[in-house]
Amino acid sequence: MTLPASFFARPITHRALHDRKAGRVENSLKSIEAALGEGYGIEMDVQLTSDGHAMVFHDDLLDRLTAETGPVRDRTRAELETIPLTDDGGTIPALETVLALVAGRVPLLIEIKDQDGEMGPNVGPLEKAVCTALADYTGDVALMSFNPHSVAACAALAPDIARGLTTSSYEAQFWPEVPAPVRDRLRDIPDYDRVGACFISHEANDLDRPRVAELKSQGARILCWTIRSAKAEAEARRIVDNVTFEGYLA
Repeated sequence: MTLPASFFARPITHRALHDRKAGRVENSLKSIEAALGEGYGIEMDVQLTSDGHAMVFHDDLLDRLTAETGPVRDRTRAELETIPLTDDGGTIPALETVLALVAGRVPLLIEIKDQDGEMGPNVGPLEKAVCTALADYTGDVALMSFNPHSVAACAALAPDIARGLTTSSYEAQFWPEVPAPVRDRLRDIPDYDRVGACFISHEANDLDRPRVAELKSQGARILCWTIRSAKAEAEARRIVDNVTFEGYLA
């Protein structure tokens, strides 16, 4: 299992080609359409609804990007599909809606968000929702998560879909909800072989980590998050096979 070649043909937009000042917020249909117009690959996030669907939305709370409050997982798909995205004009899209829009035109890198906040083994419903939505999708797609348990669940549910680990330096200040022993373990990317990954998407400021070089030497493809300038992109490309970017045109 390998990442399709399309994942390296063009840079990958982070949460689609969003520009809030231009009326396109992250992970919205407008941002996805903008990425399609430029021919960029699309990285996007999914969260679980109360009735078992995958919604394309980054945060576990509605507060930052809508006028509503509270957890995404407390709402149904139908409810979420009516909630306007602030400064965008659209509403929160379901994964199936995005798949129908993209229709294989560009590669999709789908990050499955951790649902318990601690990177623990409490996984399954969101992974099932994602893999069910992808069952008849014929475009290039890959799945990833910071939580190795999630990636392992995807391996069981959809073994033919390329999968990888989203990885990080796990500094305590940025991951306060994850227990210190878990942060210390995940930092060294010990689960790569166990979950059958074929790539990592690593924190851009931590690309010099020896484990990244080790995985690359063993054949892993290396992506990174999140590049925000041409200068940072040039620096990252010394190491990575492709970048995930926002805030400029890579």
